[in-house]
Amino acid sequence: QKYLCSSCHNVLKRALQTLCGHRYCSACLSWIVRNNKNAICQKCKEEDPSTLSEGSLLAEERAFGDAAINKEISELKVHCVTPGCSWSGIMKNFEEHQSLCEYALIPCHTGCGLMVMRKKLADHLENGCVNNVTTCQKCKQSLSSSEYQVRTFLSGPASCCFSISVSPKKLKGTLLDVAPGQRWYLYGECIDSVFFLQGSKEKIKEHEKTAVGAHMLLLLQHIKQLKASLCTAAKAASGFIPESELSLENKLHVFENIVAVLNKEVETSNLEITAFRRQSELDQNIIRGLELKIAELHRCLTQKDAGLSSLHKSLLFSEQASYDGVFLWKITDVGRKLQDSVTGRTISLYSPAFYTAKYGYKVCLRVYLNGDGTGKGTHMSLFFVVMKGDYDALLPWPFRHKVTFMLLDQNNREHIIDAFRPDLTSASFQRPVNDMNVASGCPMFLPLSKLQSPKYAYVKEDTLFLKCIIETN
Repeated sequence: QKYLCSSCHNVLKRALQTLCGHRYCSACLSWIVRNNKNAICQKCKEEDPSTLSEGSLLAEERAFGDAAINKEISELKVHCVTPGCSWSGIMKNFEEHQSLCEYALIPCHTGCGLMVMRKKLADHLENGCVNNVTTCQKCKQSLSSSEYQVRTFLSGPASCCFSISVSPKKLKGTLLDVAPGQRWYLYGECIDSVFFLQGSKEKIKEHEKTAVGAHMLLLLQHIKQLKASLCTAAKAASGFIPESELSLENKLHVFENIVAVLNKEVETSNLEITAFRRQSELDQNIIRGLELKIAELHRCLTQKDAGLSSLHKSLLFSEQASYDGVFLWKITDVGRKLQDSVTGRTISLYSPAFYTAKYGYKVCLRVYLNGDGTGKGTHMSLFFVVMKGDYDALLPWPFRHKVTFMLLDQNNREHIIDAFRPDLTSASFQRPVNDMNVASGCPMFLPLSKLQSPKYAYVKEDTLFLKCIIETN
């Protein structure tokens, strides 16, 4: 569950943690805040609406990236569920696999409306796609896109197309006259990827730049073949240079010039690549610096938010605190809280802290709406708790003041009153070592039947009032 978004309930993507401690996808939180004014955390509402506070308000600037949970998610072991695919790995590599999975169904980009397995897309375009055909303007024959472009490439768009199909693979390693004064060499396997036939001018230029080395090797091989042919022709000649030799020599000069040009292009490309790498390193350094600044700002904002939350809690506490030993506790939503006590979800409730004097003992109340100990299931149990205070070192111990409990009848007819004096030997009334001592009080304070009886007004409008009076004289 901790890996799931509190909104979309899918695995978290770029997890953010809010001040209330719940996690959201970055995109989900952004959408919620953008579409809801003063959005409240849904998880807080579901868990306990009575605990909603300012920390439950959602805002992107008050959430921070949860690096720990993001790292855990990126290392989760996953597998591809596409039928036929056996890939498995970790989550951080899954998105890359999704974009490459050969078994994934993808829409044909021609708009024919079919979903095609990625590895069969080329075959679909060649043989099955109804949108991937072209009508020759000369002979009006319908041709596949690759066949049409091969024919056009060979014969030129102005002349009549071939009357037979031409396989691109049969054209490898041949010189073709495309137009007067222009010759193309179909390099090795390049024609299989149809860069020269189906590619745009931009793709052709990009291919020429990135495959300069391979093209040079192919040209050198062709030059060697020409030299060998030239030597053979020269040996066969008897004192004169045949016309075929002159042709071969001319071809040799042409290819030597091409190699020289390609060498210059390689040098230029190497300089451009070096400059690009340097610029890339500078950009990466700037990005790292900005990321560090952003992380520092996030840390500062988180600290400030935590400080504001602490101040808010202190302010609420100071507003509710009592300093005269008399405390009135209002408990709302009694029906639900009683049910939570019965089911064990929340068996008891603590009151806010209050004091016997400005610099006196710090204490609070603890109530079990469904009872505790001897009163469990039959009575409401009410207890008194001595807490660790700021001035304990100056106070006399053990705590020895009389404590009176009251459950108020909201019709002012019959209040329930019980009182006790502390057992001075009990650990409950010694100076606290931990945050609070063990509670002590009345396990059978009031029968549940009386609490819920319509004859009395102890619970009215799903609310009850408990009062505690500490005699400080």
